[in-house]
Amino acid sequence: MATKTAPTVFLVDDESIQNEMLKDYLAERFNYNFRLFDNGEEALSSLNQNPAIVILDYHLNAHNPEAKNGVQILAAIKDQNPSTQVIMVSGQDKIQVAVDSMKYGAYDYIVKGETAFARMENTIKRINELEESKFAYDASKKSIRFLIIAMACIIALSTILLFNGHKL
Repeated sequence: MATKTAPTVFLVDDESIQNEMLKDYLAERFNYNFRLFDNGEEALSSLNQNPAIVILDYHLNAHNPEAKNGVQILAAIKDQNPSTQVIMVSGQDKIQVAVDSMKYGAYDYIVKGETAFARMENTIKRINELEESKFAYDASKKSIRFLIIAMACIIALSTILLFNGHKL
């Protein structure tokens, strides 16, 4: 039996201490493979790893003033991997950043602060529940499709048998 590998989560923040603390916090609560990035461009170049979740800081220019901001990286992630869930985080409580984040497809917007890690945990739980619901929905669709095909085969076989004079 093949072992299922844990999904990957990208943590993208130019504050390495913040990234490490968040990784430690989440690793105690979830079974994920974590990849840490200090800039969005590097995370974008690694999207072929198909992360399930990207936790993305808005301000990513501490090391490179020319770096793209989180909303620009978010738009590129959603363009390349639409199914990847992105959680945008920022140290600033600016409504326009939150609106832009949601407009470009962020699952949630979290302001950094003393409750940010707990909010992140709750958001990831909701993402997991959403994925489980999608899986169950897909499985039920396949079951219904199978039943419809089976019924069509039974009807077709019955019709052929009746047409050829057999009693059912």
